Formats: sequence, C-alpha cells, structure tokens
Amino acid sequence: MKKVFLLLAVCCGMFAHASTYNFLVFTNAEGTKTAFGVKNLTLNVVGDTLQITNADGTVNLILAGLASMQFSNENIATDLENLLNADEPVQVFSLSGTSFGVHGSLIEAAQKLGTGTYVISNGSITQTIVVK
Repeated sequence: MKKVFLLLAVCCGMFAHASTYNFLVFTNAEGTKTAFGVKNLTLNVVGDTLQITNADGTVNLILAGLASMQFSNENIATDLENLLNADEPVQVFSLSGTSFGVHGSLIEAAQKLGTGTYVISNGSITQTIVVK
C-alpha cells in the first residue's frame, strides 16, 4: 500500500512538468520498458493495477511489477533496440488485440505502422511501443 501512495505522489509531482515531454516510460522489474504518449494521459490505481489511459487507448500494468517510471522525449524504438534483437521478426498488435501481422524486424514494423500505440512480440519478449 505504501508503494501505491508513493507512486501516486511521484506521479502528481511529475505531472507538473509533463507538458515538456512526449512519453511517460515505465520500467518493470525485468528491465522491460513500456512508453505511453502523454497526450490526454491519465493514471488510475484500480486494485493492484495501474490503469494508464491516453489518446491511443487504455493499458493496465501490475503495480507490484513496476520498478520505475520517468518522462522522456527519446524515441522509444531506440530503447527497444536494446531489448529486442533488431533483426528478429516481430508480431504486432493494437492495444485491443487486432493483429497487424508479422514484420521482418522491429525497425521494419515501426516504419510501416501509423501513429499509435502497439504491442509487439518476438516470441519471448512482449513490449508496448508508441509510434509518432
């Protein structure tokens, strides 16, 4: 419970400066990063999950699995290259589960996708990305 209140306190303090950043990036205990565009961003604690809603949709993250969060202007694909093998095929989905097919690499997928938030997977790692 202390973690939830601490997370909310940090969020409130950080939103005062959110307008200068493009993304809010969450890192889980395994080091996987998930970025969300800050346009129309809202955070709600629902039970043991953090409900994140922005212009692209809603995602729920388990609070116990979160290690950190920070605002960033960095293109999330740069961070993802360190997590996913850039030459590996990836499967792409919308946040609602609609499949956008399999792409030859993360870079290829990012170049072909329109603006939005997507879930990508290489079979062993699943990641959310934001394409601007």
